[in-house]
Amino acid sequence: MRQRELTILRRLALLSSAALVVAPAALSIVTSPAVALPAGVAAVVGGFLFSAVGSIALSRQSIVTSGVATQSAEEFFMEASAGLILFLDPQGSVVNVGGRDKRDYLAWMRAPDGRGFIEQIHVSDRILFLQALDRLRQGEEQAMVDLRLERPSVSVDNRQFSHLRTDLTARRDSDGALVSVVAQLRDVSAEHQLRVEAEAHAADARSANDAKSRFLAAVSHELRTPLNAILGFSDILIGEYFGKLANERQREYVGLVRDSGAHLLSVVNTMLDMSKIEAGRYELVLEPFDIATVVRSCEAMLGLQAKTKGVSLTSRIQRGLDEVVADQRAIQQILINLVGNAVKFTEAGGAISLDASVRDGILTLCVSDTGIGIPADKLQLLGQPFVQIQNDYTRRFEGTGLGLSLVKGLVALHGGDFAIASTPGSGTIITISIAADGSGVPVMDLSANHPVEFPPRLKASTSTTDILEEGLFDGREQAKIA
Repeated sequence: MRQRELTILRRLALLSSAALVVAPAALSIVTSPAVALPAGVAAVVGGFLFSAVGSIALSRQSIVTSGVATQSAEEFFMEASAGLILFLDPQGSVVNVGGRDKRDYLAWMRAPDGRGFIEQIHVSDRILFLQALDRLRQGEEQAMVDLRLERPSVSVDNRQFSHLRTDLTARRDSDGALVSVVAQLRDVSAEHQLRVEAEAHAADARSANDAKSRFLAAVSHELRTPLNAILGFSDILIGEYFGKLANERQREYVGLVRDSGAHLLSVVNTMLDMSKIEAGRYELVLEPFDIATVVRSCEAMLGLQAKTKGVSLTSRIQRGLDEVVADQRAIQQILINLVGNAVKFTEAGGAISLDASVRDGILTLCVSDTGIGIPADKLQLLGQPFVQIQNDYTRRFEGTGLGLSLVKGLVALHGGDFAIASTPGSGTIITISIAADGSGVPVMDLSANHPVEFPPRLKASTSTTDILEEGLFDGREQAKIA
């Protein structure tokens, strides 16, 4: 303030020195020099004194008014801001405390003035707080850090720490130097508790899922030994190697035992494959093979089943189809599961088509049927283990709901895409797309034992119009044409 007043006086003195010459000379025009000289000097001195007093008074008044306005704004900020407001010096010491919730915070905090606030921060969080201050000193305008503050040994909610989200804002002078720091603290203990509980639930879910996988693997291994014995002895009885059976009923019963054992062994093998995929231990054996041979083999294996049910099964293979690189056993399992499902859910008189083609380096396998179809709101449920679209009371088809889940897992291991389009009462089209040269298989670090997502999520839903490309036709019509 004093420096400003001296500047005002210097400026008025400079103007007055010039006026001391101009004023007497102007008065001498209308009066004698003896009168003009003292009158001019007196007028200049009087004007100087009046201007000096008035200018200094106005300057002081503006400073007072500005100070009152600034003080009122800061006071309002200190009182109206949510949470706890702390004004810190550049070293982190608290110089002022405010905030709308000041009383609630100070009810359990020790006095934060000076170094009191830093001393209440959990030891492992103090370095984070000091690093945030250091970033502000280096030029950043704001920083945010989550801190734990120690609570008294006895508190209403028995919490040892309060979790506070601290938003730090720098205040600088005209030269850009850090003058102070405004810290706004908000209690996020409830959010932290929810996050901890969510992480605990996720860990429990992962543990339960791992236990389920281990259980399935253990049970499956234990079932395979007696099942192999049942199948082996059933084959011996059917072959009548140690004597003929007495009558046809005995032969029928032995055949039923053999068929039931084979079905159960298939389920056990599927459960083992699921467990391996879910645990990330399913190893693909990539090798070149003739995909046309695999398609025809699948058609031959399921052709009798389809014929017995009164369903036509045909295959269409692109001419000149070269060998592809993939896991032959996995590809064969995919086709058997898809065609088996199509046979199961297609009524007598229906048709099933199995197509194979390669275009732009992508092997496309398409299984279409004229079966019962799937409602649009049920498509997202497909591929989940042990899930069938029909409920337990109305279902008319046998099965565990594992087949399509295994298909999606094997396709994901090949880095491929799984797409499905269906219309209730008209049929279903399932399209599998994988790289024909095996390049789509992701590189996995088996030693790290990272589990893959199982069942894999469906890619972006593919509409029927997206599937109906060259060589692929719609549901019932495609199967009829075949």
